[in-house]
Amino acid sequence: MAELNTIRSAAGTRAAQIDAGLRAHMNKVYGTMSGGMLITALAAWSIAGLAVTSDPTGATVALREGQYLTGLGEVLYTTPLRWVVMFAPLAFILFGWGALMRRGSAAAVQTGFFIFAAVMGVSMSSIFLVFTPYSITQTFLVTAIAFAGLSLYGYTTKKDLSGMGTFLMMGVIGLIVAMIINLFLQSGVMMMAISAIGVLIFAGLTAFYTQDIKNTYIAHASHGDQEWLDKAASDGALSLYISFLNMFQFLLMFMGQQE
Repeated sequence: MAELNTIRSAAGTRAAQIDAGLRAHMNKVYGTMSGGMLITALAAWSIAGLAVTSDPTGATVALREGQYLTGLGEVLYTTPLRWVVMFAPLAFILFGWGALMRRGSAAAVQTGFFIFAAVMGVSMSSIFLVFTPYSITQTFLVTAIAFAGLSLYGYTTKKDLSGMGTFLMMGVIGLIVAMIINLFLQSGVMMMAISAIGVLIFAGLTAFYTQDIKNTYIAHASHGDQEWLDKAASDGALSLYISFLNMFQFLLMFMGQQE
């Protein structure tokens, strides 16, 4: 009987340690993600500010009445460099992140995430040239509330969400293909359909990624490899960051008011 009580006590202590570690791990995931979001917002706002001027002297491109693109704005938004800026984040995810996770240290992985967030900010800077600051802020708050609810659901639900992961990732691939096609078609109707589907896909991925981050930690916590867990926290932060930003951008198509 004493041995049984000892086993139960040890099991309870171990469970409590895992719970505490999981909370710390999730806090790190959300903290890293929030840091990335802040970097993206600052980079986007700063670049947009440098890209627009009210002084027509030397400007060749009029953005709207009283506003003109600076030299930097012309390079970023009217030359072939815009394609590099647009697809650089996607290229990093497809070809760079996996290698960094395999070969880099935890500190290098986190730094890579923050660099990615800065590049994403440059890529997204054009939204400040198109939409009003109020609608951008409003959409961001709506996205934040939705994200919090979806992530909480993913963390607390007892339902296994792994089955929908593959389906949702196939949806992302289809979404990317449709967006590339629409770059040439420039169809407003198609863009609205893409946006609606995109919101649903990344809403589902938010819940899926949150549960996956939780389950991954629980499965590996007993191994004691803190370096790996730190890298996993940055990887989880990236997944949630991408889901948040995509939801935000797709919702902006519906809620955003243009300048």
